[in-house]
Parts: sequence; structure tokens; C-alpha cells
Amino acid sequence: MDQQAIVQAKLGSGENAVAVHEASLMQGWVRTSRVLALVEHDNNHALFVFMSSRMPPQLFSDLAIERILPVDADFRCEIDTDNRHQDGVDVYVNISSRKLKLLFEMVPGIKTSNFVGEIFRAIEVFTKRRGPPPEFHWLHKFTAGAGLHGGMDSVTSDTTDPGVDGLLGQDDSLLESPEISVPRQSIAKGTTPIAARESVIKYQMAMKEQHYTYTQVLRVFVGTWNVNGQPPTIGLSDWLAQDPEPPDIYAIGFQELDLSKEAFLFNDTPREEEWQEAVLNGLHKKARYHKVALVRLVGMMLLVFVQEQHAAYVRAVATETVGTGIMGKMGNKGGVGVRFDLHSTSLCFVNSHLAAHVEEYERRNQDYHDICSRMSFTRFLPPKGIKDHDQVYWLGDLNYRITDLDPRVVKEHIDQGNLQLLQDHDQLCQQHSIRNVFAGYQEGTITFRPTYKYDPGSDNWDSSEKNRAPAWCDRVLWKGEGITQVTYKSYPELRISDHKPVSSLFDSQIRVIDAAKYRKIHEEVMKKLDKLENEFLPQVMVDNTEVIFDTIHYLESQTRDLIIANTGQVPVTFEFIKKLDDSSYCKDWLNIEPYSGFIKPGEKCDIKLEVFVDKKSAFKLNSGEDKLYDILVLHLEGGKDIFITVTGTYERSCFGSSIEALVYISVPVREIPVGRLMELENAKEMTSTQDPYPIPKEIWFLVDHLYRHGLKQPHLFEQPGLNSELLHIRNWLDNGSPDPLPGSIHSVAEALLLLLESTAEPLIPYNMHSVCLSAASNYLQCKQIIMQLPEHRKNVFLYLCAFLQEVLCHTGDNGLDTKTVATLFGTIFLRDPPRSRGDLTSRVRTNQQALDRKKANFVYHFLVNDQSDFILGR
Repeated sequence: MDQQAIVQAKLGSGENAVAVHEASLMQGWVRTSRVLALVEHDNNHALFVFMSSRMPPQLFSDLAIERILPVDADFRCEIDTDNRHQDGVDVYVNISSRKLKLLFEMVPGIKTSNFVGEIFRAIEVFTKRRGPPPEFHWLHKFTAGAGLHGGMDSVTSDTTDPGVDGLLGQDDSLLESPEISVPRQSIAKGTTPIAARESVIKYQMAMKEQHYTYTQVLRVFVGTWNVNGQPPTIGLSDWLAQDPEPPDIYAIGFQELDLSKEAFLFNDTPREEEWQEAVLNGLHKKARYHKVALVRLVGMMLLVFVQEQHAAYVRAVATETVGTGIMGKMGNKGGVGVRFDLHSTSLCFVNSHLAAHVEEYERRNQDYHDICSRMSFTRFLPPKGIKDHDQVYWLGDLNYRITDLDPRVVKEHIDQGNLQLLQDHDQLCQQHSIRNVFAGYQEGTITFRPTYKYDPGSDNWDSSEKNRAPAWCDRVLWKGEGITQVTYKSYPELRISDHKPVSSLFDSQIRVIDAAKYRKIHEEVMKKLDKLENEFLPQVMVDNTEVIFDTIHYLESQTRDLIIANTGQVPVTFEFIKKLDDSSYCKDWLNIEPYSGFIKPGEKCDIKLEVFVDKKSAFKLNSGEDKLYDILVLHLEGGKDIFITVTGTYERSCFGSSIEALVYISVPVREIPVGRLMELENAKEMTSTQDPYPIPKEIWFLVDHLYRHGLKQPHLFEQPGLNSELLHIRNWLDNGSPDPLPGSIHSVAEALLLLLESTAEPLIPYNMHSVCLSAASNYLQCKQIIMQLPEHRKNVFLYLCAFLQEVLCHTGDNGLDTKTVATLFGTIFLRDPPRSRGDLTSRVRTNQQALDRKKANFVYHFLVNDQSDFILGR
């Protein structure tokens, strides 16, 4: 059974294991294996954390539920990009629910991406849901077992129980606490590896945050005003600076800044500058302010300022806009947002203008949910949503109305001061109470008259034909801990619009880092970690740090065994890593299996080193660019590096030699001194007194054999040969022999292809490929290109094409057709540069297919046309 089926067997018939993944849970100073499962029931989701008696689990009885986290308004999932290793070895995922914080380490790859993606989708499903929030009654049946810390409390409580706190490492004397005893014993037994150092440090500091931070109360002013397209003809200090003491933070939102068609279509308006200037002039005069951000979408604008003394502590500022107008895109309705971190607290301000008209409360609900789901601050990974902040302040013209009452009756109640009665008929109060919108948000008691709709320039209610009922369209709500509302009021004396401005003043608790305490606690964490690491330092013994191979031949592998034994007290994670400036951890001719692994104390791992010289490395070895020598770096996670040398002697071959060198070799390659062979390979112009062969003798031997014995062979050049026969053919060519060429016809044919592919450059050099492909549809141009080839390459090309024409004269016997031969030899004559044949995307595959067709077309001309004029030199 796979893991998903095993988890499913643990669940009931009403639950579905959407995704299952293995992860390491950071517990204090160590990491322990866990199985995570995202479970769905009736479109509600919860994250199950399982302990397992063995990894991976084999039976459902191996699993025990440790805790369950419902995916609700308090559930968070973040990828810790700051903590990722530079080499991309680990992915760290923070999962939190209420005050419970968990850090998981996962192996990067498509499985991890898919699993985390499913979690984000579950969060999105919850965010977009309508009606009251789920109560997760279906989880109660899972909380009766002993596997959970604190039973259902661990699912729904706002605090974790002491057992969980101990497990998370929140005890200052962690190393000496009872909770650490089991992990320490586990380390000694080899069942729990020490966590990555930076992960542990960051996790421990996060758990101890309350010990090095203190709360500073800052005054936050949040104001909203629908200005009905009017210019700022009045001062704003009566709205923005009425409090005796200056606020620390301003968040000021406008709606309907400009009602013109130009602003709607092109999102451009002079009113932005006008109202920004009016705001700057209206800020409190007892303080100097720094603008954090301005964001605008058509008529919605949000300005955020902080006092200059706080500006140095503002980080990670980002803005975003969401249009919910026509087609869900236009910005006549929607929201704009600003987020930033102030000291150690993240804040988000959202200014929105929701759908109009009395009866459209459901559309307003939809606008709210659209803004929640679509407002994503994408400069972060993963992007942060509105909910992913410590404090959220939502302001704007929310457009909720007073319903079920005649406008005349509404006005009478206002005159009589019956504001509470009217709030019972307020759509936002109604929808909020049943959690259809703004679930988790708070709004202060409304003690001011409705802010809409007035005749502009007066305090008179709407006197138009529509006779709109007064309503509290303009609102301020908030969400988060440490927020206390001080005032919530409107400003009826500001009369230029049909709305009255509103403000809410808050005392906000901002977490501030005490630098001295932070350094002290950080030093304590480092000392404890050093102590633990020194006590349990990974240690291994390698049976041989100098591996010597026998003489290596082309296409003939050799292997050596290497033993890595764990002689320490902790499990060891090892990996062969690349050296500085190297592209790989070993040379092309060497393969290491396995190149990474995990060894428990007292156990060992057998490593196989295999040397195999093929076309990729033969030319470098023949020309002296490379040697059979490498230094391997065996890296121990959390420990030292061990260096292992690998050496051997390569027996040079005609395979991997250049055409230019082979034509000057009249004897078998093995009879040529190594130095002379390297001279021939590296000489730019040959100075030998010996006349060269027209073509390399090795090519002639193979083609002559095929001509005499293989023209009628079925499936020639289509059926592969035998590896053992290829080695015999290689030896025959390299050493020379009076005996006939060994091997079957198919092996000889494959040997010819291998010989042509083993050269450093293809028969037609790389610098001529583009012109060949461009001319592929024109035979005369193709002929001209071949005439420009270096002499020996031209000879080989024409010789092989003449031979292939003869092969195609016997298609009735060998079954070959011209297109097949042209395609095969096109990819050889015009061989791609090393590693250029990517298979990453369908587009790359399509491009490669087009290139291969052009190569085939180029060669096709020389298989169907008479080449006698070439041979005669015309």
C-alpha cells in the first residue's frame, strides 16, 4: 500500500486523504520524522500530524495521531525562504494555528511542491466559503485516542498544553528538561538526526521571542472618506489632527477620488496629487511624518505615514490592488492595500469600495471575499495574503445599507437617537453576526449618525428623487491581537461630499526587539547548540581514501567498492559534493552509487565507484585535456569533509580521436606513443612529412566490411549490436590483427556510428551547423557548403554518402528507406553540442524535432542525387 492508502485506512468513510507527505518536525534541538496528511470532510480541511513506528509506514497500525490542526481562520502556512540552504537541499515550512507553531523540513521537489500547494488550496477554499464558519465536529472522533496532546484542546484551544510547549522547546532550560531526554536518547540510538543548524537557531529564537521583545503602544489613526469626485477645497486638519497628541501611524483612505471617464478607463487622475497634498497639509503639526506608501486604483487611494522616529524600523513594504468592477477586473469597485513590518509586528491596511445599491448586499459580500482571496503581496514567497498579518485594519465605503425600514422612519429614529435600533437593521451588522463577511474582525460601537447620503455642502439628508435612506456606508474594522479602539467617530462639519469622513483611533501593541536581550539569548542558544553538536558530532571511517583502477579501455567499465562506516553516536547524512568551480561532484567518466545516503550508528554503507569512458570523455582523455584522476569530496552533514582520490590509466583508442589525427596514423593507435598521439590531436596544422590517408583507415575498415557483407542485411543500422562484440571490434581496430574483423554485421554498423559520434566535433563542425540548416531545402547550397569543409572531413562525408547510396540500392533486402537513413545520419553528421538536447518543455521538444527534420533534409539531398561530380572534383 502507498502512504496515501495507509492514511486513508486510518480515517473514516466520510474523510478523504487529499495529500500525504513525509517531513521532519523540528523539536527543540532535533528533528523527528512525521507523516503529514491533509484530510477533507464535506469541503472542510484539517492537517493531521502522524507519528510512525517505522518510516515509511507499512500498515495503518504504524501511525498514531499526534495532533490535528483545522484549516480555519487561524491556520497559517508559510515557506521559510530565509532559512533555505544555498544549495537548495532543504525546504522549511512553517505551520501555525492559534499559538501553536510548528516548523517542518521537507525534501525539495515536485512532491513537496504539490503537497504545499494542496494546503494553500485548502486555505483558499476556507477563505472563499460563505455562511458561518465550520465547527469541525468531525474531528472529535479522532481526539479520543492517546495520540493527541490534550485531546480536542489541541485542535480548538487558543493555548497549547504544557506537554506540547515542552515538545516545542519553549522551556529555557531545554537541554536539562525532561522533554529533551527522549530526543537525546533517540540521538544516541541513531533514530533522530540533529536538525540543520540555521533551522534550529531560528526556531529556538522564535520560541523565545517573548524573552527578548517588549510591547510598545503606538497610536494608529485610520480614516476613510468617499469624496464624491470633489477636489480638496477645504483643510483636512479637523479630520486628521483633532486629537491633542499626534498619532504614530496614519492610514488614510479615499473613495471616488475622481468620477471622470478618463480616470475609469486609464487609471490616471490629477486628483491623486491634489488630495495627497491636502493630506500632507492636514497631518498633525506636533510630529514629522514619513510616507510609507501610496497606492491607488481609479478612485480608491490609500496613504500610510509613520512618524519619522519609527521610519527606520519599517521593513518589507508592499502594495496591491484588486478590481471587482465590471467583469471582475475594472477598478471602479474593489480594494487597495498596504502592508509592512514595524519592528517585529506585521501590519496590513485595506481600503475598499464595495458594490452599491441597497439590495446588493450579497454582491458586497462577494466583493469582500474577492478582495480577501485576490489581494496577494507577491514580493514574498509564498505571497502573503491579508490574513497573513499580525494586525489588519480594514476601512472604506463598504456600502452596506439600512434595510426593511422606510427612509422616513430611519430619519425619525436618527433624530430620536435610536441608533442601536437602526444597527439591528444594518446589513453589515447582520452579515457580520452570521459570519458571512469580516469573520474574525471587530468593529467598535457606532455612536455617530449615518455618514451617507447628504446633499453636498450641507447636513441635509438626500433630497433627490431617489430619497435614499441614511446608512453607515463608511466603516473601519480591525483584526488581530493587541489592538484597542480609542475613538470611532465621523466629522459632519466636512460637507463637500455626499459622505461624511470617518476615523478610528487605536492603541496598537507593537512588539519591539530589545537588542541587548536578543544578543544574550542568541548567545545562550548558540552555546547550547555547540554543546549538543560537540557531544554528538558525526563521525565515519572510510576504508580507502585512495582508489586505484586498472588500465581503462574505451566502452569497458571497471568498478571499485568503498565502505563508509558510522563510528559515531549519531546518524550520519553524507553526500559527495562538487568542488569549487566544478559543475559536478565527479568527472564525466566516473559514476558513484549511491552518491548520498544516511547511515545509523554502528552501520555501514557500500559505495560503488564505476569508471566508464564513452564518447563524452574519450576525446578529452585522448588529447590530454583530461586525466583519469579525480578528487572526491565526501561531505558529512554537520561534520567534516573527507577527500578521496581516484586514479587510473586510460588506454587511448581510435574512438575519441579526431579525424584530423586519424588520417595521419598509418599503424594501429596502440603502437603510437602517447605523446605523439597528443601532438596530433593538439596540432592546429599538421607538419608531418607523411602523406595522410584520404580518410581514416578505421572508417574504411568498417565501411568496407559492411559493403562486402552487410548490404542486404535486414534492419541494417536499425538493430543494435552486442556490447561484447563492440569491445572486440574496438580492440581489433586499436591493436591491429591479421584475423578478420570480429562481430556481427549489426555490431560493426554500430561501431561505425560510435566512432563517428566519439569525435570532439561532429563530421560537419559546429560553426557550420546554422548555415547547413538554413540551406537544408536547397541542394545546390548544400553542395557548396560541403565543398567548404576541411579536406579530410569532406572526403569522409562523400565516402559515407556514396556507401549509403549503395546500401539504399538494396532496400528490397535490407528494408531501409531513404528518409530513415537520412534522419539517422543527419543527427550524427550534424550532432548537437553536448547536453543541448534538453527535454524540459514541450516547446523545447518541438524545436528539437524541427531541427532534426532539417538535418535529415540536408543529408537526404546527398542520398538521392548523383555525387560523381564531387568525386571528379567538378
